[in-house]
Amino acid sequence: MEKLINEFSFGLFFWQSLIFIGLILLLRKFAWKPILDAVNERETSIKDAMNSAEEAKKEMASIQEDNQKVLKEARAEREALLKDARSNGADIVAQAKAEAKAEADKIIAQAQESIQNEKRAAITELKNQVAQISLDIAEKVIDSELDSKEKQSKLVNQLIKDASL
Repeated sequence: MEKLINEFSFGLFFWQSLIFIGLILLLRKFAWKPILDAVNERETSIKDAMNSAEEAKKEMASIQEDNQKVLKEARAEREALLKDARSNGADIVAQAKAEAKAEADKIIAQAQESIQNEKRAAITELKNQVAQISLDIAEKVIDSELDSKEKQSKLVNQLIKDASL
């Protein structure tokens, strides 16, 4: 019996070993290879994703650096524009002041000329009035002096005598 049990155990061990080896070969062909392929594919996709992430990180750093440069240039340009605007503003104010002064000088000159013209006109008018008054006075004096024929003859003789000289 013991021999039978030993043979049975050996036979059982042999068949179990053979089934186990067959099962391992089947698993290797149908299960492990697809599993290992899936694991390798997953590992490759993870590596690719990590490489892509690293490239994206480098690209982001590059973009951020470019953004800093653009921002710095924009600030410099803004400062230059502000400086130009201030300079132009000061120039415009100075030009406006100069134009206003020139216009004021022109108006003053025109006013002075107008005053001189009116002064001349007033003096001329005054002279004309004085002359008219003088003529009126002379006429009245002559009328009073030339009342008589004797005074008229004497005046005519005097004027002839003065005209001959």
